[in-house]
Amino acid sequence: MKGDKFYIFLFLTPAFLISGIFLYYPFFENIKLSFYKTDGFFNSTFIGFDNYIRLFNDEIARGSTLNSFELMLYVAIFQVGIALVLAIMVNSIKRGAAFYRITFFFPIVISGAAIGLLFTLIYNYRNGLLNEILINLGFERVLWLTEQSSLYMVAIPTVWNYVGFYFVIFLTAIQKIPQDYYDAAALEGITGFQKMMKITIPLILGDLKTCLVLAITGALKIFELVYIITKGGPARSSEVLGTYMYQKAFVDSAMGYGATLAVFMVVIGLTLAFITNKFIKNDKLTY
Repeated sequence: MKGDKFYIFLFLTPAFLISGIFLYYPFFENIKLSFYKTDGFFNSTFIGFDNYIRLFNDEIARGSTLNSFELMLYVAIFQVGIALVLAIMVNSIKRGAAFYRITFFFPIVISGAAIGLLFTLIYNYRNGLLNEILINLGFERVLWLTEQSSLYMVAIPTVWNYVGFYFVIFLTAIQKIPQDYYDAAALEGITGFQKMMKITIPLILGDLKTCLVLAITGALKIFELVYIITKGGPARSSEVLGTYMYQKAFVDSAMGYGATLAVFMVVIGLTLAFITNKFIKNDKLTY
C-alpha cells in the first residue's frame, strides 16, 4: 500500500511541477501585477487597488463585459444546443454515421486564426463570398460588419468552430446509454421527442453540465476570432474582454491594468462555473 502511494506520488509529481510553473505561478504573478502601474519591464509603481477602481469606472470595460456575456449566451444556447441536436440525430442514423462525425468535428481542427481569416474574406464588402452571392442573385452589396451586426457576425464562426467538440462529447455519452431504457420506453409508447426529453437528456445531464461550463468559460477566452474579423470594432461594438485586455497590456503598454482585466475574467469564469454547477444537479434526478 505504501509502495502504491509512492508510485502515485512519483507519477503525479511532473504534472504538479508543470502546472505549478506554467499555470499557477504566472496566475499569482498576474494578481500581484494588477496592484502595480507598470509597462511590464522597468517602470513599476505600487498603486494598490487603483487598477480595480479604474476597472469599475471604465465604460469600455463595461461594454466589453456585456459583449462577452452576450457571446456566452450565444454559445450556451446555439453551440451546445446545436451539438446536442446533431448528436441525437447522428446516434439514430444506421448508415453513414462516421461521415457525419467527421464532418461535424472538422471545424475544431482548424485554428481560430484560420477561421477568422476565412470569415473576414466571407464578410468582405467588395468581393466577399456573401456579397458575390447577392450580386449574382441581383441584389445590392451589404455591409456585414456594422455597429449593430458585428457581434452577431463574430458569434457565427465562434459557434461553428466548437460545435464539433461538444457534439463528440454528447454522442459518446448518448452511445453509453443502455438500449434497454429505449426498449422499455417503446413498450410504454414513448417515442420521438418524448424519448429525448424523458430518457436521453436526463441520462446525459452530467455531460450537458460539463459542456455548458466549458462553453461559458470558453467564451471569456475568445480573442483571435474577434481580433482578426473586427479588431473589436466598429466603434468597439464587438469589443470583448479578451481583445480589450490585449489592447491595454500589449498595445498601450499598461500591463498592470491588463493584468487586472485578466483577474476580472478569471473571477467571472469561476463565478459562472459555480452558478452553473449549482443550478444543474444531476445527482438529484430521478429517472
